[in-house]
Amino acid sequence: MDQQAQVRYFVVKEDILPEALLKTIRAKDLLARGVVKTVNEAVELAELSRSAFYKYKDGIHPLSHLDRERLITMSMDLEHRSGILSRVLGLIASHEVSVLTIQQSLPLQGMANVVVTADISQMKQELMSLLTDVRSIEGVKGAAVIGRG
Repeated sequence: MDQQAQVRYFVVKEDILPEALLKTIRAKDLLARGVVKTVNEAVELAELSRSAFYKYKDGIHPLSHLDRERLITMSMDLEHRSGILSRVLGLIASHEVSVLTIQQSLPLQGMANVVVTADISQMKQELMSLLTDVRSIEGVKGAAVIGRG
């Protein structure tokens, strides 16, 4: 595909998808849920050829996996003191936000930067409420959403 060409996406009803695509989704689901450990096992259970799986696996995803508006990346500057990160993570969980990744820099001059990627799809409050609450924790010197999706 020409790198200059724009990638286009379509929403298509499941019942009109070709069988190979449906089986690819099933094989990916078996792998993701840990029902099987290898692609060979997944394609065998899904009754799909390995070549078809590899042809389609990167191009088809359930719609819920494409809902990137539910993901945020938050950057926080935390004092290097025991328990601060734990309190921040507890507060995030109390907002019904699921932390997906955590990256923390080494503390320099008593401060560490922490970047969290989180799924906010179950959050009941506004995102600003979460940020305000995180900023109110003693030892948090700054918090901002630096990315969505």
